[in-house]
Amino acid sequence: MRRIVLLALASLALIVLAACGGGPAVSPPPTNVPASGSAAQPTAAAGQLPDLGGRRVTIAVENAYPPFNYINPATGKGEGWDYDAWNEICRLLNCVPVFQEASWEGMIQAVANGQFDAAADGITITEERARQVDFSDGYIQVAQRLMARVDETRFSNMDEFIANESLRLGTQTGTTNYETAARLLPESRIQAFEQFPFAVAALINGDVDGVIIDETAGQGYVGTNAEKVKLVGEPLSSDQLGFIFPKGSDLVEPVNLALAEMRRSGKLDELAKKYFSAEFKLPGS
Repeated sequence: MRRIVLLALASLALIVLAACGGGPAVSPPPTNVPASGSAAQPTAAAGQLPDLGGRRVTIAVENAYPPFNYINPATGKGEGWDYDAWNEICRLLNCVPVFQEASWEGMIQAVANGQFDAAADGITITEERARQVDFSDGYIQVAQRLMARVDETRFSNMDEFIANESLRLGTQTGTTNYETAARLLPESRIQAFEQFPFAVAALINGDVDGVIIDETAGQGYVGTNAEKVKLVGEPLSSDQLGFIFPKGSDLVEPVNLALAEMRRSGKLDELAKKYFSAEFKLPGS
């Protein structure tokens, strides 16, 4: 049943998300993010990478957050930026990625409890979350944006949205997008959804008047539904995304070294071009 639900979510995402344009920049390691885990002790000399000896690494993914992760309806298998990135990380470190589906709600706590070795899912690096888990270095910088219906005339930016008390805002529960919404509006004007595809569907159906969403995903929805939704106003904030690990994980430093190598070799740029540009097409779209 869970698989059916996830497939339904992925299918909904496939309907509304096809091509991202103007993707985020691959960012250098952040200088103001919480410290990574301290237990990692890579043994390789400078310029080399640790060898994890074929170790299995369990990685939590939602499989409902394209282009980071989604189910290919033709194969029933998970795909996306997270899959390609971790396949490359494990190629560099000699480990075996084992992807496991997990709901967004509770994912961070599950990693903190050691149920997974790591989680990917476009997770914003915040100090609050860093009190529960260790973060990798940031690998992408993304902005948050306001999405509206194309025929919207009541507002053209967030300030005008806030000023009109009749307007309701949708977003995904437990995300930094929700935190941004809560900073700007009273809870009575916010409707939280379990998944972004539901929030965007509610916007199209007129159940909410706007959606706060990461620009990366928002551009994809606009790409497929240009006749229905648009992004308005200036970016609301800019966030670094990173992988998370249980506190003290010995994987943090090796993964950071692998990310540095992927940045140096151009692999991160290659993945950004594949998934966060007009070249990206979701299977079945």
